[in-house]
Amino acid sequence: MSHDHSSCCGGHGDHHGHAHDSSGTEAHADLSGPPEAPILVEVTRGGMVESVHRGRACIVDSDGRVLAQWGDIQAPVYPRSAVKAIQAIPLVETGAFDAYGLSDQELALACSSHNGEIRHTRLAEAWIKRIGLTVNDYECGAHLPTDPDTAHEMIRHGETPTAFHNNCSGKHAGFLTTALHKGEPTKGYVRFDHPVQQRILGVTEQMTGQDLSHAPWGVDGCAIPTIGIPLGAIAYAMARIGDPKDLPDARAEAVTRIRRAWRAHPYLIAGKDTFDTAMMQAAGGQVLVKGGAEAVGVAVLPKQGLGIALKIDDGTPRAREVALAALIRATKALPDEMWTRAEQLLSQRVTNRNGLEVGVVRAAEGLGA
Repeated sequence: MSHDHSSCCGGHGDHHGHAHDSSGTEAHADLSGPPEAPILVEVTRGGMVESVHRGRACIVDSDGRVLAQWGDIQAPVYPRSAVKAIQAIPLVETGAFDAYGLSDQELALACSSHNGEIRHTRLAEAWIKRIGLTVNDYECGAHLPTDPDTAHEMIRHGETPTAFHNNCSGKHAGFLTTALHKGEPTKGYVRFDHPVQQRILGVTEQMTGQDLSHAPWGVDGCAIPTIGIPLGAIAYAMARIGDPKDLPDARAEAVTRIRRAWRAHPYLIAGKDTFDTAMMQAAGGQVLVKGGAEAVGVAVLPKQGLGIALKIDDGTPRAREVALAALIRATKALPDEMWTRAEQLLSQRVTNRNGLEVGVVRAAEGLGA
């Protein structure tokens, strides 16, 4: 792993327009655009690389030092669901979590992008009932479970999915719980200007060390705002979840409780046949991982106080998973014997219609080296 002890939390903006060289002659700025992102993942078929996935990634410590980076980590990305642990901080910090007598299982579900299996939906349903609301109070929308077996079973029985099946239903239960506890309207809790979302924005600024008042933002798949944040700053926030040494006491306590729940319930974070759950189970709690839409991924290594963030340019999940595993391995935080047991996490088989392996999805040379 290469080392670059620069800070991920600052940096100067790009200068556009005209410049002057030392002779006083006017020189035109380079308008060719940013350099192309490096290739992070390759897809082979037979003896040839058939496709590649470009992206950006970094490993950052809790002091904000960039220990390794691939590509531009100052440009903003939408972190999507990769930062649900940050979005859960107000649930704990406001006292809402304790006021309703919630457990680590609910806290893990608040940080999850779950499969919509019965184990997930029953927990979300019980949570909403506990706080005196119904599924109709959700504003995240509904979709079929992402677990194929559960989805097929529902289709066979003619069942219609509800918001409980939404992979973000735990996070939204947390938002509703916080709003109720603070005496805020539950209606419209997904809006950018709602106190729930503004509170999360403030927490995100503090955790990432960024002024996000003029950051780009859009609407996530589950209807809440998603804020453009530099990739290096996202990794820094993850490192601070792993080692909250410089956070205020109340926030450090909230982060510690979230980390504990995240570690204790890897199945609730995602579910059956998912990379996130498999990676955390294989690592025995030594690493926490979370993916987001459009191939964003993060990891927390608590013992080392490290955070990892990556973004695959084309938004392909298969590339996110392989790249994130390679980056985790690059930290050398996990023993070699663990990787021997979990070798399948470092690559994915490419199969034909007969189920025969014809290629592989693998980390490109130099990723994690």
